[in-house]
Amino acid sequence: MKLWIDADATPVAVKEICYRASDRLKIEAIFVANQRLQLPPGYALLQSVRVDGSADAADRYIAEQAVAGDVAVTQDIPLAALLVPKGVATIDPRGAVYTEESIGERLSVRNFMEGLRGTGVDTGGHAPYGPRERQLFANALNRALTRALRGAPAPS
Repeated sequence: MKLWIDADATPVAVKEICYRASDRLKIEAIFVANQRLQLPPGYALLQSVRVDGSADAADRYIAEQAVAGDVAVTQDIPLAALLVPKGVATIDPRGAVYTEESIGERLSVRNFMEGLRGTGVDTGGHAPYGPRERQLFANALNRALTRALRGAPAPS
């Protein structure tokens, strides 16, 4: 079982939680990004993968490498839509869990909002990332990793 992190736009707080979870549970955590990542020293199971190419190169890499039983962290809904059907437990940095039931709706809303933005409509954005979001993510990650380590399937 591996922990995959779509690290291009992941908040620092989320990365730090993943570092500690990897160390505590002795699982490999792979941070994938389009740019060079500096991982902190002292964590034996952390790995960074730098991908070249388009903005979606990190997403493609994770989608190709992750397998059933792995856990992934991404805010990219199209990537989550590729991972969930493969049996990869997928959560976003705010602690939302992508499931078979929710991913279709999340993808539709995302595409709708992208269409609105394309016509010039200001759709706003997420609230600032703060302590509440950090705690929600930490709890969701802990549940996903515990489930994966027990061999339980990703939530559907």
